[in-house]
Amino acid sequence: MKLYSYFRSSASYRVRIALNLKGLDYEQTAIHLVKNGGEQLSEAFKALNPEALVPAFVDEYEGESRVLTQSMAIIEYLDEVYPQHPLLPANPLLRAEARAFALAIACEIHPINNLRVLKYLTNTIGVTDEQKNTWYRHWCETGLATLEQTLLKIGKAGKYCFGDTPGFADCFLVPQIANAQRFNCDLSALPTLMQINQNCLEHPAFVSAMPANQPDAE
Repeated sequence: MKLYSYFRSSASYRVRIALNLKGLDYEQTAIHLVKNGGEQLSEAFKALNPEALVPAFVDEYEGESRVLTQSMAIIEYLDEVYPQHPLLPANPLLRAEARAFALAIACEIHPINNLRVLKYLTNTIGVTDEQKNTWYRHWCETGLATLEQTLLKIGKAGKYCFGDTPGFADCFLVPQIANAQRFNCDLSALPTLMQINQNCLEHPAFVSAMPANQPDAE
């Protein structure tokens, strides 16, 4: 079981949390997204993952070794193949709501704020760093504010997003909050999300997955 990861990649961070919550041992290989022109763009890595993105995850299932990509697909695979400590709620409605919460981060907030988009804004379009950071904060703050209201409306939040056991949604929330803090987003209107984030950061599975605690951390 091997994870190709970058310490600061929020998508990789999600998978590390899930692996830790499952209690699974894995080998980690660092792919630096900035050094050497971006190691994810090397021919060697693109042979592994043509998308040239991290994470990439290698596992053996029924005697067949495969490379899996996209954090949500990897985490759902882990939940299906390694059922101990399930990440998704048993109730179908809650399961759909947890997926929707995660998708709001993975498909609405993160894609327009990830590294390659920010580099395109500065290197190709020519926006200033101040404009780039304003872009980031706008979409991140707007998206997280929506999720704060979503959890309040659902009314299922406990210590974690969907009750008192950490799971699928928390794997996505914590890395996004970490990114928001790196870009100095205003998170003062998110008391529910920030309390859940704090609870998560006191859990060993989340602590071990933190960017600062990775072998390639700078």
